[in-house]
Amino acid sequence: MDLEIQQRVKDLTEKYGAENIVVILGGAEAEASGLSAETVSAGDPTFAGPLAGVALGLAVYHIVEPEIKEECDAAVYDEQCSMMEMVLDVEDIISEVNTIRDQYSKYNK
Repeated sequence: MDLEIQQRVKDLTEKYGAENIVVILGGAEAEASGLSAETVSAGDPTFAGPLAGVALGLAVYHIVEPEIKEECDAAVYDEQCSMMEMVLDVEDIISEVNTIRDQYSKYNK
């Protein structure tokens, strides 16, 4: 997660409160998605960005997780994400993000 996005997440959390923020990821790999999930929940593990040492505890999900998929308009999801599901290792991504969420998120929705 780049530094600009980290700052935007931090600013939005300060403005609206961590309990009102849900981060939806769209990374193509489990490891990258897990790193992003950890960044917004436990703080930037690389200690390079605005979230270094800042444990926001945010709820974080990947777009391919059933909880999020169910909330999306089916036609829009199909148009924007269904092709992605065919080429990604969806089970690994879900497992990685779920592990991080269970470990660090304080505000699971």
